[in-house]
Amino acid sequence: MRAWAPTILRGLLLVVLIAFLLSPGSFEPLLKPLVQQNAPAIYNQGSLLSLALLHLRTVFIATLAATIIAVLLAILVTRPFGTEFLALSRSLVNIGQTFPPVAVLALAVPAVGFGEKPTLIALFLYGLLPIFENTLTALTNLPRSVIEAARGAGMTNFQRLMQIELPLSLPVIVAGIRLSVVISLATATIGSTVAAKTLGEVIIAGLQSNNLAFVLQGGLIVGALAVLIYDGLSAIEGMLARRTGSA
Repeated sequence: MRAWAPTILRGLLLVVLIAFLLSPGSFEPLLKPLVQQNAPAIYNQGSLLSLALLHLRTVFIATLAATIIAVLLAILVTRPFGTEFLALSRSLVNIGQTFPPVAVLALAVPAVGFGEKPTLIALFLYGLLPIFENTLTALTNLPRSVIEAARGAGMTNFQRLMQIELPLSLPVIVAGIRLSVVISLATATIGSTVAAKTLGEVIIAGLQSNNLAFVLQGGLIVGALAVLIYDGLSAIEGMLARRTGSA
């Protein structure tokens, strides 16, 4: 029973989240004590479901772009001809961690305007480091016996990369993506300060109107999404680790 408890809790969390997004009015009695008299307890300036989906879309696009660039950079610097670019690559992927997301947004808005684009830039830069470092670690710590066996079998460098190195590195790469996604889910909320459609709208509306219920529901939806996606990617990581024998 204890082994199944986390799974049951995650399933319950998923059911509650879906129910809230589809029918938030059903939860109004729970949130009513948190608001002042006559103030709305449920966010009423837009659809929570639409905002959640747009929030996830923004995070997905930014993470996909960060994954492609970070993995390609890690592959480059682990090849004999690209080792000299390691320091430069590390400097590039650290940009997002050096500048706060708010500063990135402020710099991006004059260049690309308000909306989703500056948010995507901030999330992309912020998500590069964990994916790059995990991919780099995975590619540089592969069993030498496996690589030598692949060479002995007559595989080309490209064949070794695609058929041996990347498949064996996938669990660690997914771990980096998992961390990047969780960071981006939380960071994306500030995108609403530059007119991006995210769940940050709910939190900002709550802060502006002193409505604790708005703040709570925006934060809890983001938190629930982060927990569920983190657990989902952890399960994928574990499955890949077992498949590659690195569990």
